[in-house]
Amino acid sequence: MIQLGLRLHDAEKLPMEELLPTIRAKGYSCAHLALSKAMKEYPCHPAALTPGYAHYLKRLFEKNEMDIALLGCYRNLTESDHSLLRQNQEQYISHFRFASLLGCGMVGTETPMANFKNRPDPRSDEAFSILVKNLKPVVKAAQQFGIILALEPVARHVIWCPKRARQLLDEIASPNLQILFDPVNLLDLENVRRRDEVFAEAIELLGADIAMVHLKDFQFASPGGGLDGSGLEAVGAGTGQMDFTFIMKYLKKEKPFIYATLENTTPENAAQCRKNMQALYESV
Repeated sequence: MIQLGLRLHDAEKLPMEELLPTIRAKGYSCAHLALSKAMKEYPCHPAALTPGYAHYLKRLFEKNEMDIALLGCYRNLTESDHSLLRQNQEQYISHFRFASLLGCGMVGTETPMANFKNRPDPRSDEAFSILVKNLKPVVKAAQQFGIILALEPVARHVIWCPKRARQLLDEIASPNLQILFDPVNLLDLENVRRRDEVFAEAIELLGADIAMVHLKDFQFASPGGGLDGSGLEAVGAGTGQMDFTFIMKYLKKEKPFIYATLENTTPENAAQCRKNMQALYESV
């Protein structure tokens, strides 16, 4: 059985106390929680993430029979400014501590290249080396708290393809660094026509380390627009060009009870998107 969830900042703009029952009524059993986006009314800096805050949220999710599948912390680890880099690293550490108190096993991240002049190409070996150096102490902290850092490869980021992701996993060599597999994030206009090949390579190289899945769809956008300039626009699962059959077959066979949270839904289509994915999973 797959556990389908929703990215909370795609849902209705309601207080969390009202939002969770609304999402549960649409059939979702878990959620992707990015505090800075889903709970904007409260601070999320390290000093604000107290045990009391964690336990309040934990009780609220338990009351609604929902899990926090993943705590989002998408802070940049390729900053050249040492002070900013340290702040971002501390934010990860505070999220690991908070996740451990929440009973949430994963903190999620991506690997964009900091947008400054004279920075290397995100796909270069130099960019990769910067990321590895700055990521190592973060993963060490994840190990100390017993939390998985779930990393999303993205076509225009430092970890941009399955091979680069495999290289990173081997370089860091920690069981607490795993993969958050978002198939659409691996696509751009260069490879979208051979997406089945891209997905097959991802499963082959990364399958053993996939801890969670994001499900969204895509449609074509203007060149340079859409997903991080990829020329593709993200939309709710089952409303675009994706065929999820291969991925669902793999999840059903190899990843029982995996968390799979839907992204880029709207309050109006979230219930139908979940039904689309549930029906496909059951049919394969």
